[in-house]
Amino acid sequence: MLAGELYRSDDPELQAELIRAEKLAHRYNTMEPDDPARRETLAELLGDLGEDTWIRSPLRVDFGYHITIGPRSFVNCGAVMLDVAPIRIGADVQIGPNVQLLTPTHPIEPGPRRDKWEAAEPITIGDNVWLGGGVIVCPGVSIGENTVVGAGAVVSRDLPANVVAVGNPARVIREIDPGS
Repeated sequence: MLAGELYRSDDPELQAELIRAEKLAHRYNTMEPDDPARRETLAELLGDLGEDTWIRSPLRVDFGYHITIGPRSFVNCGAVMLDVAPIRIGADVQIGPNVQLLTPTHPIEPGPRRDKWEAAEPITIGDNVWLGGGVIVCPGVSIGENTVVGAGAVVSRDLPANVVAVGNPARVIREIDPGS
């Protein structure tokens, strides 16, 4: 699965891991915002949680532990991070409400898809990226540092560092001076 090869999601071991993550996410999502155990629950759910990183609930994940988030990042409410493959989020990243980071893929051919085969490709978000509200990042995409992705964009291809991208599919509309 992590190598990007086909797998069946109904595998009993994977189902147990999905349930574990769903329980932890449920606990996190229903805790009082000022509960000191909230960060501990999030740290147990995720693979790595950077210092001073804040995630507003609700948060939805597949496994959780394939997600790493750098320090001083912020994830707004309604995030969906389907981490069948690794999701790497850098430092100082801002993620707007209802953003979806989607690593799963499915076969184009109807037979394997009907037989419930799946695969996944990792997502990498560089340092100091801003994803506006409702952005969808597709499997296998990397977004370079300092890049801004406008609200509602669908990122289906890699984006370089230091650009602004908008639309469906997301396209670069201008460059950003990283020194400003």
